[in-house]
Amino acid sequence: MLLKYTSKELDLCARLMRAEALGEGELAMLMVGNVIVNRAIANCLDFKNIRTISDVIYQKPGGFVGTNSSLFNSGSATTKERELASRVLKGEAYYPATNALWFYAPKKGEECKGLWFKQKNTGRYKSHCFYAPQEGICQELY
Repeated sequence: MLLKYTSKELDLCARLMRAEALGEGELAMLMVGNVIVNRAIANCLDFKNIRTISDVIYQKPGGFVGTNSSLFNSGSATTKERELASRVLKGEAYYPATNALWFYAPKKGEECKGLWFKQKNTGRYKSHCFYAPQEGICQELY
């Protein structure tokens, strides 16, 4: 599904990707981007009527903690960050975030929970655990 977005939303997406995963590298940032895009595409669960990137980023309750970070609030995204955001907004997807709607970082030394918000763990990348709904629940993602 092709997602429509504005230049401002591209920048918001890039800044949130930076805030949530900068220390984990580009691939982690792309996976966070996948979750952002998936939430805009999926009209299910906690994301009914959340249709734009702005809706996703500023969703209350249930949004991203990264919006409170100085990495998010410290100005425009870099050219590289915008390029990464553009890639996921145009449809690139990376496992284990391919169909994920949630992620979190467990405490150091802890494993990913098998279920989180009643959703199955699809895998881990560095310190991020990703979670997706079962097939058939959010048809737009599969």
